[in-house]
This record gives sequence, structure tokens and C-alpha cells, in this order.
Amino acid sequence: MTIKADSVVTLHYTVSTEDGTTLDSSVDKSPLVVLLGNHFLIEGLEDALIGKAKGDEFTVTAPPEKAYGERVDTLVQQVPRSMFEGMDVEVGMSFRATTEEGEQSVIIIDVTDEEVVVDGNHPLAGIPLTFDVNVIDVREPTADELAHGHAHSEGSACGHKH
Repeated sequence: MTIKADSVVTLHYTVSTEDGTTLDSSVDKSPLVVLLGNHFLIEGLEDALIGKAKGDEFTVTAPPEKAYGERVDTLVQQVPRSMFEGMDVEVGMSFRATTEEGEQSVIIIDVTDEEVVVDGNHPLAGIPLTFDVNVIDVREPTADELAHGHAHSEGSACGHKH
């Protein structure tokens, strides 16, 4: 069966940066099982899976615009340290911030006595990502999977309410 939108795909993957740094891998773990077409995977990987079949192995590099987007400089902001009153803030901590556009995750990238610098970009924004992929299986989705928008474990319901 050839992979198309709404296929349930079981795959192993390793994702790395341009310099070869491995960011994540399913190798030596359970494979990833996903219903395509529901934005569970980044666009560059999902696009590359279309037309592949069980047993295919391939490498694809997703540019930032088809991964986690380009970096947006205006998402890096200096805020008064007083906004974190009573908190022990450190570089690398993440928080949910309320913005004019709604809730947004931010990561602290610098701390001084006066200010805290937060970055609202995804940590992988602006970075091309390379995926090494092994397609383990491809199947048609069940009616429940289509209705729920995600793959279920083989032979069972998803275990939560919709």
C-alpha cells in the first residue's frame, strides 16, 4: 500500500541537525504510529512520506518553513525581573505567557538583576531538520481513527474520551 493522506503509518525515525547532532530517535524504542493529515508530524516529514510504502528507507531534510518555522526576532523580549517576583528564574526554564495573541510558551535565555530575556520561538525554529526514516507498516485507518483524528493501538480504542 502506498502512503497517502489519512494512511496510518508505523515508522522508525532519527532526526538530527545539519551538523549531525541527533535530537530524537525511535530506534531501539517503540516505532511511531501516526495518522497522516492531522498535523501530528512536521510538514516536511509528512510530505516526504506521501508515495512511500512499507519497507522504504529514506532521508529527507525539512527546511525551517516546513519544520518549526523561521526565527522571529520580535519574539525575543526583555521583561522586568519584577514580573517573576518570588521565583527563582534560570536560563532554560520555560513558562506559559499571556500575550495579545493568547497563550504562548517562552524560554528564558538570559537573566540579569534587572531583566529577564524570554524567547517565544520554538527551540528548533530556524533549523533545518534531517530525518532518517524506515517505514515499518502502512494501513488504512479505521472509522474511529478518522473520527478521532489519530491512530489507535492495534486492536483497541484510544483509551480516552473525545
